[in-house]
Amino acid sequence: MNDDLEAWIAPSRTAVLVIDIQVDFASPEGALGAYVDMGVVQPAVAAAERLVETARGAGAPVIFVGLFTTPETDSASWRERMRRRGGDPDNESTLCRADEVGSDFYGPRPLPGELVVKKTRYSGFGGTDLDARLKALGVDTLVVAGVTTECCVDSTVRDAFALDYHVFVAADACAAYETDLHDTSLKVMALNSAILTDTAQVAAAWSA
Repeated sequence: MNDDLEAWIAPSRTAVLVIDIQVDFASPEGALGAYVDMGVVQPAVAAAERLVETARGAGAPVIFVGLFTTPETDSASWRERMRRRGGDPDNESTLCRADEVGSDFYGPRPLPGELVVKKTRYSGFGGTDLDARLKALGVDTLVVAGVTTECCVDSTVRDAFALDYHVFVAADACAAYETDLHDTSLKVMALNSAILTDTAQVAAAWSA
């Protein structure tokens, strides 16, 4: 696979997508840090930083996809589902509010000129111009990293595959708050919509 990977993810055709590695989702100081042990995601954050630096060195575009919410864009169906499950939609809808610290990128951060795609739903393709931006760059292949594996990473990967992108998931640069969810989601993506790799294999392919 190593020789194939070098051609499959050639920088001339490939972009790295960094999904939702933001303060509220990944930092101990973020909104979820009060409830979730963010230590479980820190190895993935570090791996994503290595992946981003490798991509920049190889000349592959890096695209940061993040959740940026406002009261006007909050999903009525999401809020109602949360209410029916016994949650507090008013509290949980405030994650990654636009122009607040919680929506800032954490770990790998965009450099001036790098593309930032702001979304309001799970998938990076939902209601955004991500597909058009990728096509304008001549990209047909994606290497995906981010949090959480079973939610926004999985949703973006599924949509990318449905849009005919070749999708690779850097498994060590993704994380969920529960290890079994991470492992199961990787298994499902590998079965249906992506090829699993890791940051070391990507680095080796781009240094060849």
